[in-house]
Formats: sequence, structure tokens, C-alpha cells
Amino acid sequence: MNDYEGIRGYEEFRGDLGLMYFPTVDLFTGKLVRLRMTPTRIRNFKVNRTSTSDAMWLRHVLNREGSALGTRLDLDQEGNLTLQWG
Repeated sequence: MNDYEGIRGYEEFRGDLGLMYFPTVDLFTGKLVRLRMTPTRIRNFKVNRTSTSDAMWLRHVLNREGSALGTRLDLDQEGNLTLQWG
């Protein structure tokens, strides 16, 4: 959560969007097995789920930035993002 709401001139960075992280970790190895993320949008200082178009925007940006690391995000029917790697 941030306090950038209402600050003009930086809209391209989409400070209103964020993610809630839900990791699944192997209890024996400590390795990440799955990472599901719920896209959120802060509006009027309240956290809400994003629209589908905002979730797709987040997916696009994170896929672009993560491509060098071999990661990719998929968007499911519920509007959650799931990290794929390897």
C-alpha cells in the first residue's frame, strides 16, 4: 500500500495497482511450489480487486520485465495471476 493517490504527473507508473501474494512452499525443502497473486487497486484509500483490463495490464508489464528471468504470469478466470517459471 502506498500514499501516492492524487499525486499528478506519474500516472504511467500505475501506483494505484498492487498485488496480494499467496505463496505455496514445500514444507520439506522450503522451495516455492506455486505463487498466486491477486491484483488490487487502491481507490479512495481502499483496497479493491482490479478490473480485468487492469489485471491484464499488470500481467503484460510483469511478463515484459520477467522475461529475462524466464518467468511468466498467467491470468485465470477469477482474475488471479499465477507465476510460471523454469
